[in-house]
Amino acid sequence: MGKPTGFIEYNREVPTEDDPLLRISHYKEFHQHFSDEKLQTQGARCMDCGIPFCHTGKLISGMAAGCPVNNLIPEWNDLVYRGQWREALDRLHKTNNFPEFTGRVCPAPCEGSCTVGLNGSPVTIKNIERSIIDKGFDEGWVIPEPPAHRTGKKVAVIGSGPSGLACAAQLNKAGHLVTVFERADRIGGLLMYGIPNMKLDKENVKRRVELLAAEGVTFVTNTEVGKNYPAEKLLQEFDSVVLCGGATKGRDLTIEGRELKGIHLAMEFLHKNTKSLLDSKHEDGQYISAAGKDVIVIGGGDTGTDCVGTSVRHGCNTVTQFEIMPKAPDQRAANNPWPEWPKVYKMDYGQEEAAAKFGGDPRQYLISTKKFVGDENGHVKELHTVLIEWKKDEQGRFGPVEVPGSEKVYPAQLVLLAMGFMGPENSLLDQLGVEKDERSNAKAEYDKFATNVKGVFTAGDMRRGQSLVVWAINEGRAAARECDRYLMGSSNLP
Repeated sequence: MGKPTGFIEYNREVPTEDDPLLRISHYKEFHQHFSDEKLQTQGARCMDCGIPFCHTGKLISGMAAGCPVNNLIPEWNDLVYRGQWREALDRLHKTNNFPEFTGRVCPAPCEGSCTVGLNGSPVTIKNIERSIIDKGFDEGWVIPEPPAHRTGKKVAVIGSGPSGLACAAQLNKAGHLVTVFERADRIGGLLMYGIPNMKLDKENVKRRVELLAAEGVTFVTNTEVGKNYPAEKLLQEFDSVVLCGGATKGRDLTIEGRELKGIHLAMEFLHKNTKSLLDSKHEDGQYISAAGKDVIVIGGGDTGTDCVGTSVRHGCNTVTQFEIMPKAPDQRAANNPWPEWPKVYKMDYGQEEAAAKFGGDPRQYLISTKKFVGDENGHVKELHTVLIEWKKDEQGRFGPVEVPGSEKVYPAQLVLLAMGFMGPENSLLDQLGVEKDERSNAKAEYDKFATNVKGVFTAGDMRRGQSLVVWAINEGRAAARECDRYLMGSSNLP
């Protein structure tokens, strides 16, 4: 694949990004684009490695290694190298319904497992993927493709995030009549309101949703099944149901002072920010503003980064991000070998922007918050913290131990809790009688996706817990196959 000696002849290159101090003045995407010639050169670096770990999609040491949707990466790299863009797009769509999403927000475990990366820099897989689909839209190659025949079977998909949209797209291809229910006012779930616009422009989401609608998928917004649409009505009106509601129950921090004003779960902050941006470009004031405030983001990961980037755009006074884990090494550690996901230090876009504005990486490591303290008006004014060390207990389990004398007070008028998610909200699951696993997720076996309720399936974060967009697409596609098999006795879906 590619040019046999390309990985020797050419260095890895990625497109430049807008200067952090310029891009924080807007909410637009800030990645520049490569020319076709540069992209072909990068495609040439994909070596004929024999066993392409990039598209294996396995879990190793609890992390994704390779592409979870098993993208045919060497094939479309080769096609880009040869200038066969239309064929590259067809290959890309074979395994991924939404490469315009993954090409923007996926952390690219494929690159972490790239063979070229064993002794050098991996192929720029993510940028090539995004460039293929963007070119496909620009050239008018991506058009509605409604199914030739309808089965007459009706399927309800609950939730319009990446798993729900992928499931709906596949079931519609099989000829079923698919209705997607979404409780928010816009379709997209996490893609619409959980990821900021500068990371995923919502026009990309809207464009894909309009395509799915043109192909025959019905979308119902402002409808929360189990609240303003009875759960039992689903089982009466549809032949099958697929639950793709996500893991939306945020992990809270129940310490002294939690009741104070100015302390919010990260998703509340991000959701309101994007909705206000789309509704009125923030003119309605219906969002949680970080302007002029000292902001503390508790928790790392993508959600924490998004909170940092959004706070900087609001014009915060300072922003600090707390992480309870130690700083990652600059190079792979001995216990983190290829093709595992490389657990190495990096600065994502939010940290880059905070560093450009305030002079350094905003993250503080090995730190734990002990309590919140408020002012006379019941609003948070400061956090009391302590440093911790990770040590083994008598049973050999690692846990945090406080470092004596390391107490510190941080001023804060806005605190954002970005510590992950506890699982799905239980109301709908309880109403349908869906069994849950020990982590409170909807219980269903991977590759089967059937719950204990006949005709009811589940996929994505609602089944597996908080995970990547690409895993959600993987599960949505696979659940559609199993749902199709249930309805028709067999399935031709991949």
